[in-house]
Amino acid sequence: MFRLTTKTAVGIGAASIALLAAPPAMAAVEAETGYVFNTFSFLFSGALVMWMAAGFAMLESGMVRSKNTATICLKNIALYSIAGILYYLIGYNLMYTDVGSFMGSISFLYNPSDAELALLNAEEATDAMVAAVVDNGYSVGSDWFFQMVFVATAASIVSGTVAERIKLWPFLIFVVVLTAIIYPIQGSWTWGGGWLSEMGFSDFAGSTIVHSVGGWAALTGAVILGARKGKYGPNGQVNPIPGANLPLATLGTFILWLGWFGFNGGSQLALGSAADATWMAIVFTNTNLAAAGGVVAAMLMTQIMYKKVDLTMALNGAIAGLVSITAGPDLTNHLMSIIVGAIGGVLVVIAIPLLDKLKIDDVVGAISAHLVAGIWGTLAVGIFGSGDLGVQVIGILAIGLFVVVTSSIVWLALKYTMGIRVTEEEEDMGLDSVELGLEAYPEFGRGSQRA
Repeated sequence: MFRLTTKTAVGIGAASIALLAAPPAMAAVEAETGYVFNTFSFLFSGALVMWMAAGFAMLESGMVRSKNTATICLKNIALYSIAGILYYLIGYNLMYTDVGSFMGSISFLYNPSDAELALLNAEEATDAMVAAVVDNGYSVGSDWFFQMVFVATAASIVSGTVAERIKLWPFLIFVVVLTAIIYPIQGSWTWGGGWLSEMGFSDFAGSTIVHSVGGWAALTGAVILGARKGKYGPNGQVNPIPGANLPLATLGTFILWLGWFGFNGGSQLALGSAADATWMAIVFTNTNLAAAGGVVAAMLMTQIMYKKVDLTMALNGAIAGLVSITAGPDLTNHLMSIIVGAIGGVLVVIAIPLLDKLKIDDVVGAISAHLVAGIWGTLAVGIFGSGDLGVQVIGILAIGLFVVVTSSIVWLALKYTMGIRVTEEEEDMGLDSVELGLEAYPEFGRGSQRA
């Protein structure tokens, strides 16, 4: 519950102060109406973010080879389901309930509040019952739903990076630990009111808390897992492995772009006043402009570097722009959002070949688009926004160190117990036939599946 009151208070700028100083009838609706608007905002925004799961599935499906398409689709629907269950069982409480400096309570299940149950079970609701529910500001379930789709996003980032050579069940076990423990603990440090929040660390919608966490987990997984067979030659050459369906990858990017309006816009966390509605509109505008800036910058960079425009780089430029603005989309000068997004687009074009030089195989470019751009976006709050740059650096380093250490422990434990990688022969056959016993495109025949 802490995140709503804290972020709303922190997010109020000069325009909001002026609105809040106006007569109450002009500044906010009645309490019960505000409760309805706030709850609706959580639910609708959460539904948009949930749709991002489809975006990740389509983007990754387009970027892998056809022989691995069904497996990547299964992983995305499975990780979303696992994230929802684990966040209900333990994750939400670790992140938001009775948070101390380091984490919340180790308790199980997250159900409607006593006040909500009393209201729903009453034969005739009293004014006191309604007031007890309304005073919370929003429905408990709507907040849980909105927070849950964020943790699923972090898990989706890992999926694309380690695609085409990781075993299904070890990957899903990692998702269990990530969504139940790793993500909630570090999230509690800021959004739960923990020690980073007390220092003043600012991350409006999760450039670091969501995207870099997924990026760090993906990076450690890629390093421990190793590159795909044939990706890198013995003399340091990089052998491109093109994706099977770039129109599908483009569709996935557009879906992610749409879902991001819920991701960032919903993170205003209220819609019960003129100030909140105004801020949400500003966040929507900045989100769109940053993504556009990322696309154009990535296109220009690839033209300069390679004398041709690369579609996959443009797609990652859009995502990098979106990730970059996520930490601080409440800028009232919209031009700054274009700059933040454009720098993210430039960084992703530089980072993808740099990782290849380091022989870190990232199938979809998620480390560059989510980790590198996430770090940049968090720093941008201290440069263009109201955050303290030194505190932003501390937050980036603390969360990065925590996720790298914990993720490495889990990946290594899985590697040396059940194993995390398929054999070279299985990789050559494709994970669809090996793990699922089916083909995503059976009409093309097995010969094309080995392409």
